Amino acid sequence: MNRRDFISQLSIFTAGACCTHGQAGSFVLNDESSFAKRLHPVGRALEMEGYYVWCNSPIEGDDGKIHVFFSRWDDKKGMSGWINGSEIAHAVADKPEGPYQFVETVLAPRPGYFDATTCHNPLIKKVDGKYCLFYMGNSNGKTNTKRIGLATSDSLYGPWKRPDKPLLEAGPEGAWDDHCTTNPAFIKHPNGQYWLYYKSWNTKEYETQTGPIRGNRKYGLAIAENLEGPYVKYEGNPVIDFSGKGQNRQFEDAFVWREKGKFKMIARDMGVYNHEVGLIMDSKDGKHWNEPLIAYYSADHYNIQQPPPAPYLKRYGRFERPQILFLKGKPAYLFTTSQGGKYMTASSFIFKIF
Repeated sequence: MNRRDFISQLSIFTAGACCTHGQAGSFVLNDESSFAKRLHPVGRALEMEGYYVWCNSPIEGDDGKIHVFFSRWDDKKGMSGWINGSEIAHAVADKPEGPYQFVETVLAPRPGYFDATTCHNPLIKKVDGKYCLFYMGNSNGKTNTKRIGLATSDSLYGPWKRPDKPLLEAGPEGAWDDHCTTNPAFIKHPNGQYWLYYKSWNTKEYETQTGPIRGNRKYGLAIAENLEGPYVKYEGNPVIDFSGKGQNRQFEDAFVWREKGKFKMIARDMGVYNHEVGLIMDSKDGKHWNEPLIAYYSADHYNIQQPPPAPYLKRYGRFERPQILFLKGKPAYLFTTSQGGKYMTASSFIFKIF
């Protein structure tokens, strides 16, 4: 479907939902952020036959083109293939809406290293004149070896210098973050320090909990004086913890930036409102965050017309892994990922920010 046909099927911005904030799955119009009101759906991109496409991280290159670093895995593995067979690839387009052309696989699993069985969660940044590709790798195809790594290059086209060891390890046994380090979010602080936000949870809590979602995902902060580290965990961690709200509320997929003197964070909700929307928060110091508002909604809210989902797609209509493309220093497009698409796997889904 071309962009004109796709847009013709959209009725953008239906009315917000009602009910009372505080009940999981409900919200009022006042819970909607100004960011949410600025979003207009563009449509899907990076629909690749034979692959699930996830974790789309965009950046404008020195060549004026839009580059996206994304994770993908063989569709024969199903949706769970991200944990034991993902690779990170590179695509490029002349404009944010696409179409995108595949360039190459950038990071593939390496036997014998911390990223032996998967490479996932790419986050591309330009820091101190070099390109930095933060990502997650694991070594046993399970969550307990997920660790954050950092690959660097002088060019978006590589070559990429890969780390032998992870950038950040999990905490000691019993700590809130003893299970893993994953979902990297990064910002260079105005004071010159390098701030790395990461998701984790406690192993015992994960193993003993029952229900559809095990464990409670929180975000911590690690700070370094040099880009390559060492990164020292902030003593006040976790900096964001929704477990006190009850009903195992949590979140993931954070992306952090600075705008108008404040830290901003966009993420995927996991029960604060419901499991279908995105969250947005701000902070004066990057350590103490305000209560979240709704950053974006599910596909139904925008009247996006899609065929019925395949029975194996259990997250259909939900937008995950939010990442922002900046043009001229300002948020211009929101890149997410969503199940479905031409091949009934998963692909990028893009919103324009007005």
